[in-house]
Amino acid sequence: MIIADENVERYWIELLRAEGFNVYSIQENCFGISDTEVIKKVAEMQGILLTEDKDFGELVFAYGFKEVAVIFLRYDQPKYETVQDQLLKAVSTWYKTSVPVFVTVTALKIRVTRL
Repeated sequence: MIIADENVERYWIELLRAEGFNVYSIQENCFGISDTEVIKKVAEMQGILLTEDKDFGELVFAYGFKEVAVIFLRYDQPKYETVQDQLLKAVSTWYKTSVPVFVTVTALKIRVTRL
């Protein structure tokens, strides 16, 4: 399951659902929870977090929240098409992972760091 952080654009949630992925939206279900609560929810649901929030990099790398998988999406809004194919590729690869990873998706590349 993909857990979309509350800052994830609606476009991405709808695209992933249209592509057949199960997406749980923090914005739709528990808006306003803290980043640490988001990480706990991702761990509980055994999913992968999709976020546009740089703070999750700090939580994972500086504070040791390494039990989850994260896809960090970086792009120039609203140019969705520049990163759409890369996101779909990353999600398809890591959707059912049990390996803690931090995946950064940009228009030019996908960078994977195992935690």
